Amino acid sequence: MVSGGPDAPPGAIVKLGRRVYGAAVNLEYRDLTPRLWPELSRLFGPRGACGGCWCMWWRIEKGERWPEVKGAPARRRLRALVRAGRAHGILAFAGGEPVGWCSYERRVDLPRLDRAPSLACDDAGEVWSLPCFFVKAGWRGKGVASGLLRAALRALRRRGARLAEGYPVKPPRPKERIPAAFAYTGTPELFRAAGFLRAARRPRGRQRVRLRLTDR
Repeated sequence: MVSGGPDAPPGAIVKLGRRVYGAAVNLEYRDLTPRLWPELSRLFGPRGACGGCWCMWWRIEKGERWPEVKGAPARRRLRALVRAGRAHGILAFAGGEPVGWCSYERRVDLPRLDRAPSLACDDAGEVWSLPCFFVKAGWRGKGVASGLLRAALRALRRRGARLAEGYPVKPPRPKERIPAAFAYTGTPELFRAAGFLRAARRPRGRQRVRLRLTDR
């Protein structure tokens, strides 16, 4: 095992301790590699994480229709990206079982995100986005997502990324719980705890938050 510090190599395994219902559980966070495709596929299961998404929602090109992409076509696309080393993210493991996922990509490689008027920015070429989280049922609310986010930020720093950006959902009313199906981009609290600051003010819905990773 490696410590997972800023000099850890790509594909590193970061081992962190967690306490779940009074029992110590070791969680491992691994950078996605082509060899880990079977584990990612196993985590997403027959539903493709959520409604056949297969973490492809933000990659839809202009003119494509989501109903024609979700499901099996989305799975094939993600598998091809993983095998080509063009999909990036972190997998969380507990006892060898995949229990969580966080993706990170250059913002300009996520066409649907870059087309969203409410999330627009004028420096997209400098930004790495953290657009998707998926935690297996039974592991939600136990710190898996925060560990995934920390591991993803370490990976981005290793790549020399300057800016990280997230898109958490702000609930309609204070302290209202967001259903898991709508919280796939994370929550404001998750990003705030990691040091992200609000980049744009919106009264509700999807927010845009940022963290500067370097002093340059």
